[in-house]
Amino acid sequence: MIFVVIPFFLIELYLSLKTGESIGFFWSVIWIILSFSLGMILLQKSSQTMMVNMNAMRQGKLDIQRFQNASMSYFIGAVLLIIPGVFSDFLGIIALFYTLYLQFIAKITPEKPTNFTQKGDDNVIDVEIIDEYDHSDRNS
Repeated sequence: MIFVVIPFFLIELYLSLKTGESIGFFWSVIWIILSFSLGMILLQKSSQTMMVNMNAMRQGKLDIQRFQNASMSYFIGAVLLIIPGVFSDFLGIIALFYTLYLQFIAKITPEKPTNFTQKGDDNVIDVEIIDEYDHSDRNS
């Protein structure tokens, strides 16, 4: 765990200092306040987002794995935006884009029919063949 945390903090410190040098102290403070506010708003809206994901799962647009991934990446993205720093903000935005990606893929996936009791091959077309028998040939 420490092998992940220490490099994360070092990258965070380096990128934050470089960004502070580039844009200035005032804009760095504005950046931190805006990303913190966005993260807090996302956390406050998390229950509504969770309900939207549950409804999509209920309709067959999301499977349980995508539901878990979308919910966790949304939560992690919001928390990473709250943490002050450039690297955590970048990772938080990537997590939120992943959430949007999962929700977009789920929206274009067709709904699964739930009223079929028998599972069959989707590539097979069922047909009924009616053999017409000419009765006039039988009588002669």
